[in-house]
Amino acid sequence: MNREELSKLNERISEESQFIEDIRQEIGKVIVGQRYMIDRLLIGLITGGHVLLEGVPGLAKTLTVSSLSDAVSARFQRIQFTPDLLPADLIGTLIYNQKEGEFTVKKGPIFANIVLADEINRSPAKVQSALLEAMQEKQVTIGDSTFVLDKPFLVLATQNPIEQEGTYLLPEAQSDRFMLKLHVDYPTESEELEIMRRMANTKEKPKLKAVAGTAEILSARDTINELYMDEKVEKYIIDLVVSSRNPDRYGMSHMRDLIKNGASPRATISLNLAARARAYMEHRAYVTPEDVRFVAMDILRHRISPTFEAEAEDISSESIISDLLSHVQVP
Repeated sequence: MNREELSKLNERISEESQFIEDIRQEIGKVIVGQRYMIDRLLIGLITGGHVLLEGVPGLAKTLTVSSLSDAVSARFQRIQFTPDLLPADLIGTLIYNQKEGEFTVKKGPIFANIVLADEINRSPAKVQSALLEAMQEKQVTIGDSTFVLDKPFLVLATQNPIEQEGTYLLPEAQSDRFMLKLHVDYPTESEELEIMRRMANTKEKPKLKAVAGTAEILSARDTINELYMDEKVEKYIIDLVVSSRNPDRYGMSHMRDLIKNGASPRATISLNLAARARAYMEHRAYVTPEDVRFVAMDILRHRISPTFEAEAEDISSESIISDLLSHVQVP
């Protein structure tokens, strides 16, 4: 891509991506702060990558997801996961129609554009598998019929990291299907003061309007494929992922006994897509190493497993990723 073509693409993307600012502004009418979470949810929306949100109760995870769906004109379903939930409660089932004398399909709540799986770790493995199959295949089979899910289709799941009683941990192979895993933290003091002033009253909370539609989302998904990514940035993504599998090659022999499993090729693909989405959200037609670093922690934290020795020394996957980011040469 020559300079003139890049300049024209930059102008087009700058204009097309303005709806991102509209969504941010609309969500800001309800949500105070949480820019970290909002930006990553938007990355998931643009790329079609599912997002797993982890944080203690009361951090507005559910409210942020529902606010995002309000700001985007898309069908939204919230599913509260419980230990007695069945796969049929999620994907649907066959119901016998006595009048017609035949079985008819009753579609479940998964047939939506944005699905909020609230407290996903409270449901047993067979329910989690039904959801994750739909996430991967983008289709659902009920009886003899297979139904392709509408586009866009996005699963945003939450889980509580502090209460493990009565929960079913997501296996690593299944959590790997989430593009991003977010650690949602407490707000700052000034943000919490604003939250208190907004919410500590009995007034009806503001209703958000749709400022973007599915057409803009699907158009953005096509457009990010056109963004320019230099070979050096591509090599940087490869180096980050490979260093998690073979740290010795990158002068990090001290990490050899800290990493049980490195990141899979799915991490490479996700880093590329998420970096492109971040550049798009910043109204740019080219990807920089900073875009990769912006999303690296959320792409890799659930794909790199610390060894028992690392956990015994209180070394988390986040610590390992920070080490990788500081050692791998930035182009």
